[in-house]
Amino acid sequence: MEINPNLSEKAQQDYRLVLKARKGDQQAYADLMGRYRDSVYFMLLKMVNNPSDAEDLMIEAFGKAFKSIDQYTPSFAFSTWLFKIATNNCIDFIRRKRASLISIDQSNDDQDTQSITIQSDTPDPEEYMINEQKIILLRDVVSKLKPRYRTLVELRYFKEYSYEEISEELDVPLGTVKAQLFRARELLFNILKHSAKI
Repeated sequence: MEINPNLSEKAQQDYRLVLKARKGDQQAYADLMGRYRDSVYFMLLKMVNNPSDAEDLMIEAFGKAFKSIDQYTPSFAFSTWLFKIATNNCIDFIRRKRASLISIDQSNDDQDTQSITIQSDTPDPEEYMINEQKIILLRDVVSKLKPRYRTLVELRYFKEYSYEEISEELDVPLGTVKAQLFRARELLFNILKHSAKI
């Protein structure tokens, strides 16, 4: 495919990396991530105002972009496409978060109805049972991962370590922790998809 001459030099370089990535060149994926990781992260941080969520959403955005990299067309810059994926994914995340809030009406008076939204911290008994079953299933699925992935998932999601803490604990670079956690999540998703219904 010919490179669009209307693209900036940087966008043309990105497209060359995309072509390499499509052929399975891991370094090309790493280079694309290196070019945009910080800018995607800071954009998401402005949207969610939570560093940990922004970090997770950034990794998800790259995961989605790389998974569907064959769908990218060079009629516009790769960065435009990537930011669109990141933004849409973040909007979905915010909607899901809002959906978990419950609304309480203070007054039945139509002219002065005030609505307060509060977070429901305590699940009802049925939700509690469902969550317990999901945790049991998740632990079972995690136990099927290779040891290095299993350790990463346990530290991140069961012990709630930050990426930095995991990096220190395992004495591996931060970038490696993020990349391997992304891979572990993908493996988990595939296992869950092929296992019994949750």
